[in-house]
Amino acid sequence: MLRPPAVAGAFYPADAVLLRQMVTGFLQDGTPEEGVEGDGIKALIVPHAGYIYSGAIAGRAYGLLAGQARRIRRVVLVGPVHRVAVRGLALPGADKFATPIGEIAVDQGGVAKIAGMAQVVVSEEAHALEHSLEVQLPFLQSVLGSFTLVPLAVGNCTAEEVADVLEALWGGDETLIVISSDLSHFLAQETAERVDGETVARILHGEPLYSFEQACGALPINGLMLAAARHHLAPRLVARGNSGDAGGERARVVGYAAIEFCGHEG
Repeated sequence: MLRPPAVAGAFYPADAVLLRQMVTGFLQDGTPEEGVEGDGIKALIVPHAGYIYSGAIAGRAYGLLAGQARRIRRVVLVGPVHRVAVRGLALPGADKFATPIGEIAVDQGGVAKIAGMAQVVVSEEAHALEHSLEVQLPFLQSVLGSFTLVPLAVGNCTAEEVADVLEALWGGDETLIVISSDLSHFLAQETAERVDGETVARILHGEPLYSFEQACGALPINGLMLAAARHHLAPRLVARGNSGDAGGERARVVGYAAIEFCGHEG
């Protein structure tokens, strides 16, 4: 069963040529914050808004993968549900995901590893219109080429339940974990910059988020922080901004950040 693109033509171009050009531009633009490394990345937190707003932030993070792209064969992609309520972490029940660029096979070995966990369910409905995972795929296709995917849409669960699923799928250098999340929503730009700065500081210090108003993907982020601590990975800020920086309405912005997790595992 194929999960077709749901937000092509809305969040990003539906034309494959235009989409590749846009993604390539985002990957080539900008430089990361001082001290950010471009190798040994195990996990990324990346925003999921329309590309005209958050694509530049996402591109900075994905651009860092170039040096290790050949090693990455599987992506565990985790994001919050926005349209359908679900208990736990939902697999799609699909064999492939499609974007205008092409199809990506769902990693059946990874699915088998977690299918028996109590917090893992199958929900085609949770994935059918969900943008938080889909908007990451053209970036991953552009950087990695061929890879398999374990897509998980997170609903009502605990950070520990997320962390246990990530642990089961952790793997080695062949596996990349991507957490899809925006930050604050619809605050005035000056307020959003302060609030988002505090949220990013919590993540960088390993302190759990306590509200979906800080980040719609607070649960996946908290789960990643738990798993990353077990493996002694350090978070580093790649880039931060908001929709007002990209020409959106400054009275009601959405915040974005890209954060990498890398280091020597213990």
